[in-house]
Amino acid sequence: MSESVRTAWPVKTRDLHNHHFDSTIWDDLPMRDGDIVIGTYAKSGTTWTQQIVAQLLFNGDTEVAVAELSPWLDLRIPPKPVKLEALEAQTHRRMMKTHLPVDALRYAPNARYIYIARDGRDVVWSLHNHHLNANTLWYEALNDTPGRVGPPIDRPTADVRQYFHAWLAGDGHPFWPFWENVRSWWAIRDLPNMMMLHFADLKADLPGQVRRIAAFLDIPIDEARLPLILEYCSFDWMKANATRSVPLGGAFRDGGAETFVHKGTNGRWRDILTPEDNARYDAMALAELGPDCARWLETGAMPRP
Repeated sequence: MSESVRTAWPVKTRDLHNHHFDSTIWDDLPMRDGDIVIGTYAKSGTTWTQQIVAQLLFNGDTEVAVAELSPWLDLRIPPKPVKLEALEAQTHRRMMKTHLPVDALRYAPNARYIYIARDGRDVVWSLHNHHLNANTLWYEALNDTPGRVGPPIDRPTADVRQYFHAWLAGDGHPFWPFWENVRSWWAIRDLPNMMMLHFADLKADLPGQVRRIAAFLDIPIDEARLPLILEYCSFDWMKANATRSVPLGGAFRDGGAETFVHKGTNGRWRDILTPEDNARYDAMALAELGPDCARWLETGAMPRP
C-alpha cells in the first residue's frame, strides 16, 4: 500500500471570507508536484520564510521579486483569475503563501508545506505596526473592492496594549482567528510533507534553519553560494531591499516597504503588558492549544518523542 493511501490527508471542508480572504481560490488551483506552500497566521515570519525558500530555489539571486514570485493566494485582491493565470505561467518550482487554517485550503500530498509560527504577543506587536502604517490605498483596496464579505476593517488605535486586549478578546480581531490557525497546523505536524518552523529558531540559528528547510524541500545547497544566500536572507539585507519582497513594493504602507519589514525582534511586549495581561494570554494559550503546542508557540521547543 502506498504512503498516499495510508496517510489521512487533510480535506478542505469550509471557506473563509472577510475583508482579506477569499479561500475559494484553492478550489480552482491545479497543484503541481513539488509545489511549496508557506502557511502562517500572519506577521510570524512569512516574508522571511518566503525569502529563504526563494533564495534556495534561485541559488542566491538579488533580483528575485518574492512578492510577485510567491503570491498570497487567498487574499481576495487581485481577483482569482489574475493570480491563477500568473501561477499557471510560472515554469519554475512554484511557491505560494496562505494565512488560512488547514481545513480552509487544499492540502495536496504531492506538495510541500511549511508552517511558521511566533509567540502571539510578538505577532500582535508586529501586526499593530503593520496595521498602523497602512495607508488610504490599503483601506480602499480591502474595503471598497467588490466582493467583500462581512464588515470593513477600520483604522487601529495607536495604543498597542489596547490593541492587544482587543485582539485577544476578539480572537485575532480585526483580522482573523489566531488559535484555530495555530491549532490546525499543529494537528498535522507529523505528515510526511509538512514542516513546522518557528520564528525564534530563525533568529537563533539562521544557517541551521536554512539547511533544514533546504533538506525538507530537497533543494541541494551550493556551498559556494551559501554565504550569499544567508546574506540575502538576513533581516538587515531584507529591510534594505524591502521593495523586492513587499507586495506592490510597499505602495500600501505609509513610509514605504521598510515599514512592512519592521524590527524583526521579539519581546517588545515585555515592558508594556502587565503580569495580569501575560497571565491571561498564557491561560488562553494553554486552554486553546494544550501544553505541548502552547510551549512550542512560545519557545519553539517541540515535545520529546
